[in-house]
This record gives sequence, C-alpha cells and structure tokens, in this order.
Amino acid sequence: MHLEFLIEDASGEILLRSLLPKLLGDQGEPHTWRVHAYKGIGRVPKGLGKSGDPAKRILLDQLPRLLRGYGQSSGIDAVVVILDSDRNDCREFLDQLQKILKDCNPPPNALFRLAIEEMEAWYFGDHEALTQAYPKAKKDVFVRYRQDSVCGTWELLADAIYPGGVAAIKKVGWPLPGQVKSEWAERIGPLLDPDRNISPSFGKLRDGIRRLTS
Repeated sequence: MHLEFLIEDASGEILLRSLLPKLLGDQGEPHTWRVHAYKGIGRVPKGLGKSGDPAKRILLDQLPRLLRGYGQSSGIDAVVVILDSDRNDCREFLDQLQKILKDCNPPPNALFRLAIEEMEAWYFGDHEALTQAYPKAKKDVFVRYRQDSVCGTWELLADAIYPGGVAAIKKVGWPLPGQVKSEWAERIGPLLDPDRNISPSFGKLRDGIRRLTS
C-alpha cells in the first residue's frame, strides 16, 4: 500500500519521518509513503472548488487542488492530512475538510487527523520520551498541562524544556520558534512510543493509520 502524507510545516515532517516506520514498518516492507511538508496551515478557501497560488505552498489553500489530483492519480492508495487544530472547533473543522473531499470527482481515500491544539501535545503524551530527550525538563510544567487542551501547548513545552522558556524564544522572534520546534521533533520524535502515548489525538492518528493499512 502507498500512502501520501500532507503536513503543515517542517517540524511535522521531521516528526513523521521518525514515527512512520514505527507504525508502518520499514519503507517498502510492505508499505511505501511520501511526506509533503508545507509552509503553514492557511485556511480553507471560500468556495470549495477554489485553490490558492500553488507556488505559496500553504496547505489548506492548496488542499482542494491536491485532493482532486490524488483522486485522479493511480498508484496512491490513501492520503493522510495532519493539521494542528489550533483554536478551531474540531467538529466544524473536520466538516470543512470532508466537504473539500466530497467536492472531488472521484474523491481519494483520505484520512484527516488533528493534533489538539498543536503537535507538541503529542510530546506531552509520552513523558518518558520527553524526559529522556530533555533530562532537565521542568516536571512542574507537566503537572500544569492537561492533555490535549487548548492552552498554548508549544509555549508550555518551551517553558518546560527551553532555557529561559517561551519568553526567551519570543524575545528573539522569527525564525527561532520554527527552528526550536524542528529541534524538538529531531530529539523527541525518535524516542516516542506510539503505544505508550496517552494523547487522544495522537491515538486517533495511530489507530487511523493502522486501520488504513490493515
């Protein structure tokens, strides 16, 4: 089975490249996959048949065009779209994504999954991996975090593991936040255990991928 994964940024791509062999086995044994990282989430276009400028590589702006293309392509068995929910209502957000899919003729076999509120929630879901990657992590921050809550997830993670916390990152500004998130993916991602992770949104991704390939 061949799967295409669409992810909204570079740190998500780094994380997926660590996770997918744990969920699918080694590349080509028997499944194959490709990961496509975009430069931000964007927003669902007004008028579901419309797409933004392909050169801008903003995921939601491009999603109608991408899904139509996958629906007309041979050799692609499933498309997995992974997004941060941010502060969107998850039910409404998923309904919007399903409307884009239904607008395709024919629609591809697609799975939509949301990280609640951000993908950093999945690191909090595996404290053992997190503390192995960052032994000096502040455990009191773990206690304050309620799993998969909308609370400024990446900022809390920064307070737990980054010197000076989120204030130090925001003081420097762009592009440091993206660089720091990529470093977290590189260090924590290889240590994550999919079956140990207590994040409900991660569990939905894990179980959905396993169902697709079972």
